[in-house]
Amino acid sequence: MHVLVSDTSVLIDLEQGSLLEASFRLPVRFTVPDLLYERELKNWRGPELMRLGLAVEELDGDAVTCALAYRQRVRALSLPDCFALALARTRSWILLSGDRALRLLAEHEGVECHGVLWVIDEMHTAAAASVQELYDGLAKISRHPRCRLPKLEIRRRLAFYADILH
Repeated sequence: MHVLVSDTSVLIDLEQGSLLEASFRLPVRFTVPDLLYERELKNWRGPELMRLGLAVEELDGDAVTCALAYRQRVRALSLPDCFALALARTRSWILLSGDRALRLLAEHEGVECHGVLWVIDEMHTAAAASVQELYDGLAKISRHPRCRLPKLEIRRRLAFYADILH
């Protein structure tokens, strides 16, 4: 079973598209580092995320040292994001992130990294959500004023889902 270490942005995007619960039906385990959970998720749907199956992992000393080194190298990254990357790297897990700087660092570090569109694609493949739910959810995400997803990729997926629906 794959383990996905998520940053906050991916979870927020999934929630905005009403796809958060469906994402936990995937045959994977979602996890976050304890620092990220405490600082960013605990008071934002934290109990619901835990009920859905989110695991909270503590980093060992080597992973904390790794996270702090990332923070020194890329000051634009938050400490919780650095902890997420360090957790994914030290455990050989997959990182989920919508943050460009974090994704670039993950690539440089050899950590497999994907974003919310990949999660949506995985939900389609695994039938974790209906095509209508995926279409509606992605449309909602794309309409949000802070949506940073590539417009071409959004249009391509929406057209694909629309073809299936009609």
